[in-house]
Amino acid sequence: MNPYLDEDLVALGDQARRFAADRIAPGFQERDRTRVLDRGLMKAMGEMGFIAPELPERFGGLGLGCLAAGIIHEEVARADLSISYINLLASLNGQILSHHGRPDVVGPWLTRLTRGEALLAIALTEPRGGSDAANLRLQIERAGDGYILNGEKTSISAADQADAAVVFGRTGTLDSGAHGVTALLVPMDLPGVTRSRFDCHGQRAIGRGSIFFEDVRVPASHRLGDENKGFVQVMQGFDFSRALIGLQVLGVARIALEETWAHVRERQAFGQPLSAFQGVSHPLAELDTQVEAARLLCLQALWLKDRGAPHSAEAAMCKWWAPQLAYDVVHQCLLMFGHGGYDRGPMEQRLRDVLGFQIGDGTAQIMKTIIARTRAGRAAVPA
Repeated sequence: MNPYLDEDLVALGDQARRFAADRIAPGFQERDRTRVLDRGLMKAMGEMGFIAPELPERFGGLGLGCLAAGIIHEEVARADLSISYINLLASLNGQILSHHGRPDVVGPWLTRLTRGEALLAIALTEPRGGSDAANLRLQIERAGDGYILNGEKTSISAADQADAAVVFGRTGTLDSGAHGVTALLVPMDLPGVTRSRFDCHGQRAIGRGSIFFEDVRVPASHRLGDENKGFVQVMQGFDFSRALIGLQVLGVARIALEETWAHVRERQAFGQPLSAFQGVSHPLAELDTQVEAARLLCLQALWLKDRGAPHSAEAAMCKWWAPQLAYDVVHQCLLMFGHGGYDRGPMEQRLRDVLGFQIGDGTAQIMKTIIARTRAGRAAVPA
C-alpha cells in the first residue's frame, strides 16, 4: 500500500513495466554498444501515451499529472536508463514550452514531443562551469524581429540527436547575473548550429556533447518567458525534473536489488544459500530500506507539485540523495555477483549509467545549498 498511488496509477505502472520489459529491455546492452537511440522505440512510447503524460490534451498529453509521469519514468528506467532520458527531457522541456512559449510556436513541437516524433535538449551548461548557471556567457543579441546567438553549450544530453533545444543565453550585462538571461526555443537545423559528441562513461545511447552557435538567427516568437527573465522564470521547472531523476535512478537500483536477492537466494556456498550469511543479506536489507524511503520522498515531491504546493527542498533532496544511493546499491549488487557482475553486462552498465547523475543536472553540493536556503532562508545561506 502506497499513500501516493491510487489504483489507476498502479495499473499505469504495471502497463509501463510490461511495455518496458517487452520492448525496451531486450536492446539495453546493444544500444550502449552502438550509442544509437532507437527512434522507432521512441515513437512506440509516444503511441502508448508514455511521453509527458502530464501535459494538457491540447498539447498532445493526457493531463494525468506529474505522479503519472514519474511512475512511467521509473518503469522505463528499470529497463534502460538512457531510454528514460526521452521521458525526462520531454517532461522538463514540455513544462517549459507549455508555460512560457507562444502556443502557435510551441504547440506543434509539443505534439511531436508527446508522439515520440521529436527529441528536445536543454542547453544550459557552458564550458566555464555548470554549477554557476546564472553566470552565462553565450550571447543573445536582439536583431530586428529576432535574435542572434553566438557561443557554446557543453555537456548537453542528446546534443547531437535533438531536433531542437531550449537555449539559455545572456541578453543583459554580465553583472546582471540571473536577471540578464533569456531562453529561446532553437531548432537544431538552423544555419550556424554545429554539434559534437563526447565518449562518455555511461548513458551512451542518449549521449552528451557540445552545441556551437555562430550567428544563429532565431525569431523573437521563439522566446520562452520574458526577455532578461528566462532564468528566473524557466528554472522553476527544474524542481519537477529533479524528482523525476530520483525515480529514474531508483528504478535502476530496484531492479538491481531484485536480481541480486534472487541470485543470493539461489547461489550456494558452504552448503547454504548466500542469503543465509548475514554479511550478504544485511547490506542488501539496509540498501533496500533506503531505496524504499528515497522512493517515497520522490513520490511525495511529485504529489506536492500536482497540488501546487512548494516542493523545492524535497526535489533537491531527491536529486542529491537518490543518485548517490543508486550508485551504492548497484555497486554492492555488482560485488554480490562476483566476476559475473564485473564482466561486461547489465550490472556494470547500470553502474556506469547511474554515476552520471552525481555530476549532471545539479551536483549534490548545489542541491544541499537549495535545501539549506529553503530551511534557513537565502540571506542566511548566501552562497
